[in-house]
Amino acid sequence: MGNLEFFARQAVEGFITGMHKSPYHGFSVEFAEHRLYNSGESTRHIDWKLFARTEKLFVKRYEEETNLRCHILIDTSSSMHYPMESTGAGGMSKLGFAVHAAAALTELFRRQRDAVGLTCFADKVNLQTRTATSGTHLRKIYHSLEQLLATPKEMTLSGSSVSDALHTVAGSIPGRSLVVIFSDMMDNSQHADDLFNALQHLKHNKHEVILFHLNESKKEVNFEFDNRPYTFVDLETGEEVKLNPGEVKEHYKNQMHRFISDLKFRCAQYRIDFVDCDINHGFEQVLLKYLIKRQKMF
Repeated sequence: MGNLEFFARQAVEGFITGMHKSPYHGFSVEFAEHRLYNSGESTRHIDWKLFARTEKLFVKRYEEETNLRCHILIDTSSSMHYPMESTGAGGMSKLGFAVHAAAALTELFRRQRDAVGLTCFADKVNLQTRTATSGTHLRKIYHSLEQLLATPKEMTLSGSSVSDALHTVAGSIPGRSLVVIFSDMMDNSQHADDLFNALQHLKHNKHEVILFHLNESKKEVNFEFDNRPYTFVDLETGEEVKLNPGEVKEHYKNQMHRFISDLKFRCAQYRIDFVDCDINHGFEQVLLKYLIKRQKMF
């Protein structure tokens, strides 16, 4: 068992244990917890086999037999390597957060017997697997995720074309599926409409979509730098600019918040679940959102 798979199992076990202590009952995970049946409630979840042995009525929790096809899409462009050094989320970049969150979701899929596939993209689709449930297939996914973590810091600069990648994926996924996207949505296309049209393409093909918009809110969104000169480097083009953050902070924050607001609005228009995902806030936000979405689908 690789380190990433071990992490995924530990993360999911901790998450499920936490849900036992929370009001979130009825979500679809593999194991079952029994409680006494209350007179008058639905008989749908009664464990009749247990009744045959004990002659007492017990209700199952957290068990779902319905299978689902799930596609995980990870943006691997250079901007996803920010922050190169971070105190957030265990000191990982946006890409590191996406990889660990995808691994935890993969473990959750395994427990639910859902088929899962992985797609990685930057300016083009670099990896796309089929969806399957076999142990061999899942090990290949974990191996591919671990390779993303092994990307050297001196990586080749690469832009992103989220819109092109999503159009490619939308045309290649058969049948109704759940599509989970991890991206900072920093698209190099000239027109923002291209990005939104790509998201609409997924919905047009009857897929359910969750977009986890990854960011490091302290610096990337709120621009909280010390008031001294910095050299800022564009991770996708290598372009550098020297300036004092205080001179552009308000303008930068306004532009960034406008971008996020537009993204939220368009996702709401297309009925896409938008999650503004700060990498400093852990993986529970990802797992819980997925379970809520899955429950709504069945």
